[in-house]
Amino acid sequence: MMPLSIAEPNVPLTIRKVGGNQELRQHLETLGFTVGATVTLINVLGGNVIVKVKESRIAIGEDMARRIMV
Repeated sequence: MMPLSIAEPNVPLTIRKVGGNQELRQHLETLGFTVGATVTLINVLGGNVIVKVKESRIAIGEDMARRIMV
């Protein structure tokens, strides 16, 4: 397992664990970051991580991406 923030770009990965406090986990779940979901790291730009999840591109902070284990 590794954090999403250091994953190789353009490789589909499966989310294995979402960390953080309850509020953060719930927010990420609302965005589609759930255990078992497939995500693809698109790019890392200036502390933000662009991720493809459920056919949508979403930008999250690098600190949030570190809490998503793939």
